[in-house]
Amino acid sequence: MSRLVADKFASAVVRTGLANPLEIAKTFTPEPGMVVAVRALGENPMYPDVELTDGSFSRVKAGDVIVGALGSRQALRGYVGYAPVKAAAGDKLQLLNLGGVIGRCIDGHKDLGPAIDVEVLGAVVNGRKPVTLAQHALPEVPVLPITKPIVLVIGSCMNVGKTAACTEIVRLFTKRGVRVGAAKASGVACLKDVRRMELAGAVKALSFVDCGYPSTVDADDVSVIARALAAALDPVSDLIVVELGDGILGHYHVDSIFNDRSFMANVDAVVFCASDLVSAWGGREILTQKGVPIHLVCGPATDNCAGTQYIENILGLPAANALADQEKLFDLLSARLQVTSV
Repeated sequence: MSRLVADKFASAVVRTGLANPLEIAKTFTPEPGMVVAVRALGENPMYPDVELTDGSFSRVKAGDVIVGALGSRQALRGYVGYAPVKAAAGDKLQLLNLGGVIGRCIDGHKDLGPAIDVEVLGAVVNGRKPVTLAQHALPEVPVLPITKPIVLVIGSCMNVGKTAACTEIVRLFTKRGVRVGAAKASGVACLKDVRRMELAGAVKALSFVDCGYPSTVDADDVSVIARALAAALDPVSDLIVVELGDGILGHYHVDSIFNDRSFMANVDAVVFCASDLVSAWGGREILTQKGVPIHLVCGPATDNCAGTQYIENILGLPAANALADQEKLFDLLSARLQVTSV
């Protein structure tokens, strides 16, 4: 055991409440969600920052001691990496994302440059026991009872406007006196989307990190996470908005939620964000096979009438751009939801 002082606490470890000085163990058995201290070995001007526990961004400089969490990432437009099976002080890993998820990077997007290399200093311990995100997780809910109405926001891929749709839904209903709880149930640890939901007026905003996961690549079943988040938001909300990060196909186990009857029984509206008309069509086909109806299409496919008219007239699905057609968005959703304002 040894002690150190960290320069940066990444947002992935926000629920742990850690503060300097830290005690670390140089030998440990790694697992996803384990909190570790690392030293940055370089910098990356194309992906320069780490997000801190207060939500602010801080540029990573060579020599910085950063506290983050071991985890995985499988981003089509970002880095690809895994939580290490073996690790010890002195090993080299990489910073996989803005939120401080640390793992073994195996690939990345050409526009981002190489992931920042970090040297493992050790696992952060509390009374000789390694600190993990799971130790600070919300309680699991085996079967979700009846909750307030849920709007489920899903999409064809990352960066297709899911969070933008969520924040507009939160803002529009909040403006009308509805208490809206919001959650992000899949993705890789980062506070910025949750903060956007809070700024839009959410009475409470949570994410899968609050359930002990640095990334849902490391989760077998996202429905476990979604149930816990909905149960935590239900007592303070009139309406719950749940975003599933990434796409309905991919490595983040988004599709596992569709098999959970107790969660899906509480979903009153499904919003699908599509990048283009092909993904709008494909999303409809895939979700139809799973018995999941789409009640509204948003995203770049609805940026103008060329998209919305095709989606409505050919695909037979309601469409509204979350940023340009807010009143239409509200009207289409409120027609499906029975919510009572305070």
